Amino acid sequence: MDDLVQRLAQGDHPVIVGGPKPSLEEFKKRVEDMGYVFIKFTDTRGGTDLGVRVDKSATDLSRANFEQQTGVAHVEGH
Repeated sequence: MDDLVQRLAQGDHPVIVGGPKPSLEEFKKRVEDMGYVFIKFTDTRGGTDLGVRVDKSATDLSRANFEQQTGVAHVEGH
């Protein structure tokens, strides 16, 4: 396994989630409608972007309040 992939697969890392212009609205649209999100690991040189197909059956947005911009969104994918 590539060293970078191995490092990113373990522990917690700061990320930006969404698309080319990350926002909460873009994130919600990508999870609910498009089923595909981009994750940018910001603590790598230049940032590392990964595209992830959302597994809607394993994703839980019930604890996220997008209007008030609060809560927790649990997103899983491949």
